[in-house]
Amino acid sequence: MSTRIAAAVLNTAPGPLEIEELVIDDPGPDEVLVTVAYAGLCHSDLHEIDGTFESQPPIVLGHEAVGRVVSVGPGVTEFASGDTVVTCLSAHCGTCEYCVTGRQTLCVNRARLQQERSRPRLTKPGGRPVRPTAGIGAFAEMALVHKNALVAVPDDIRPETASVLGCAVTTGMGAVLHSASVHTGQTVAVIGLGGIGFAAVQAARLAGAAQIIGIDVVPGKLDRAVRFGATHVVDAKEGDPVAAVRELTGTGVHHAFEAVGSGATAGQAFAMLRPGGTATVMGMIPDSQPVQIRGAELFLEEKRIQGSFMGSNHFKVDIPLYAHFNRVGLLQLDDLVTARCDLATINDGFKALASGQEIRVVARVGEM
Repeated sequence: MSTRIAAAVLNTAPGPLEIEELVIDDPGPDEVLVTVAYAGLCHSDLHEIDGTFESQPPIVLGHEAVGRVVSVGPGVTEFASGDTVVTCLSAHCGTCEYCVTGRQTLCVNRARLQQERSRPRLTKPGGRPVRPTAGIGAFAEMALVHKNALVAVPDDIRPETASVLGCAVTTGMGAVLHSASVHTGQTVAVIGLGGIGFAAVQAARLAGAAQIIGIDVVPGKLDRAVRFGATHVVDAKEGDPVAAVRELTGTGVHHAFEAVGSGATAGQAFAMLRPGGTATVMGMIPDSQPVQIRGAELFLEEKRIQGSFMGSNHFKVDIPLYAHFNRVGLLQLDDLVTARCDLATINDGFKALASGQEIRVVARVGEM
């Protein structure tokens, strides 16, 4: 058996998404078939659409989504038909060295989980395979997902809000709480106030940071930053943000978080550290953009720079916790969604995302 669905397909890169009818397979072992209700638009999707990062068309993009379980395959016991679930691209095998030592975001078998099966998950009506990004492919009415790329969430969470938990929130929160382990009383700077950056700002507030400096070039985002927990803001268009951070803190920050995905801003994150500080890069920096740092600061001042993939998350625990924090008022997740579209207007949604004016754009794909 198989089902025909509508999906937004990237057939050429760079190029627009095209709404097409695809055929989705039934769930096999360890797989779950999900109806997609809402899907967040991520800059990593945009970078495949505009050709910044290499892609392999035809492909259905989208990896952060919320929906309901339709059916499950053999070996699936933690999900049942009707469950509300969130997708996360941090699928993990649970048995490799990284998984068993608590670093599931570095799972060496993720590609196998996403791709290994006897038949393709998605095909065009003529039989040509279509790759679902990260083994998810959320810009479609249904997604066929490995059970280790899903987590159940309470039914009372707003679906729009739940759709950004699987990437933006998990990445920003996890970078602060897991990758960097920000402590009470420390100082924090966040460069780039999108969905990931604002999640990092809120995580720093939860961690008890004494100063939280939000940095961006969009005045409207700087205005919102204080409502999310920033104690200070810096307009990066109005002079040197590194100098501004040093003026606010005296010696620089304990932690700087880069959420732009630029070699230049990663270098700024390192430069605005105090001695012994740590810069954490959350954004996807193209290979063509080098990160320039002063070598002497590495050994004379013991500064560090590190990457954080998907917030070093443990999403099956983290996402329900963040949903709970939102429910009791500790996180402002509803306000992260500032623009909306549907499957038919998803290219307009990506134009809004590319403008830099929005925090997170969410597409309504189907019904819960």
